[in-house]
Amino acid sequence: METATDYKSYFEDALAAGRTIIDISPETMVAVLNDIAETAVAQTSHLLEENQKDLDRMDLSDPKFDRLKLTEARIKDIAKDMVNVAGLPNPLGDVISRKTMPNGLNITRVSVPLGVVGVIYEARPNVTFDVFALCFKTGNVSVLKGGSDAEYSNKAIITLIHEVLLKYGIDKNVAVLLPPEREATEALFNAIGYIDVLIPRGSQQLIDRVRQQSKVPVIETGAGIVHTYFDESGNLQKGADIIFNAKTRRVSVCNALDCLIIHASRLADLPLLAKPLASKEVEIYADYYAYAALQGHYPGALLHQAKPEHFGTEFLSYKMSVKTVDSFSEALDHIAKYSSKHSEAIITEDAANTAAFLNKVDAAAVYVNASTAFTDGAQFGLGAEIGISTQKLHARGPMGLQELTSYKWIVKGDGQVRTP
Repeated sequence: METATDYKSYFEDALAAGRTIIDISPETMVAVLNDIAETAVAQTSHLLEENQKDLDRMDLSDPKFDRLKLTEARIKDIAKDMVNVAGLPNPLGDVISRKTMPNGLNITRVSVPLGVVGVIYEARPNVTFDVFALCFKTGNVSVLKGGSDAEYSNKAIITLIHEVLLKYGIDKNVAVLLPPEREATEALFNAIGYIDVLIPRGSQQLIDRVRQQSKVPVIETGAGIVHTYFDESGNLQKGADIIFNAKTRRVSVCNALDCLIIHASRLADLPLLAKPLASKEVEIYADYYAYAALQGHYPGALLHQAKPEHFGTEFLSYKMSVKTVDSFSEALDHIAKYSSKHSEAIITEDAANTAAFLNKVDAAAVYVNASTAFTDGAQFGLGAEIGISTQKLHARGPMGLQELTSYKWIVKGDGQVRTP
């Protein structure tokens, strides 16, 4: 077991590496990321072997199992995202504003790295790759605290990253993986002076714990309690396709649909909207009116009467709730009450309701006639993401390269002094 003193050495190494990463040329950064992407694909068999050790310790019914699981296809996608990040413009040094004051002072505001970025996450080995790529490209050091569920996977990934870094003569501590035990988490919470910002990725329980206990500034990436409202004028085919995709594309991710809201005038269409879900054995928890509409038209073993706790729940599985509303405003009220401010959608052909939904719904990503599955850094053209921020300070929504920068003021003069 590591001691608190031992953890401090991890942070000291990361801080020291931060003074060297600024000297790495943009060309070298691109070469390193492309090399890691190629190496990841080349080492697919090894990564899958180590990942299987983690999978063998987890119950198949655990919602985190799908997030933990690596496959050949997923490793290729991870490598593709890394290549995409490598090819994006580097925001470092971008001039945000420039002005010359009446006294001749030239004042410029330019983008700079956040510094040392700590990320705490659960059973998501892909995050190890994503965080490193985004942080490295923006001149940030990454201090990673993965969960014990992904211990073997994360160790294999960080070893791969370190091998490539050393090949280029780069301090391997620009990417630090903390030990998996809980004591390392406590040390990270208290790493004042070493960690500039801490970003949690995982369950609401994890996020709440980080927000409540961390003495280091936190950028909150919230859980996704996601709604899609099928409006009075919604197109049936669009609705069926969108609902099916938002719910079943990948159920364990934060942009997956949790609650379908349907206007009462369209209850007769609910069986057709829900029909594709049965092919994936999606369990539906429907309110009184929705249950009556679905009864006899949806597999009985998969249809349940909703209880209060089924609303405002992030299921992370093949389950969803259905809420019936009598008006557009009632739909907005339901979303406002239960939303985690992640992603919300409306299916409608009404221009006025479209405008009102976009204006009134408070979420990081708001959709019209499209699946919430698109809330993703790569899908938004960011290459990858370090998380989906549901707060409003500094960053909101998918956090890519730009969101991993701060800025500083550069003031140039010619002997000016300030007089009273």
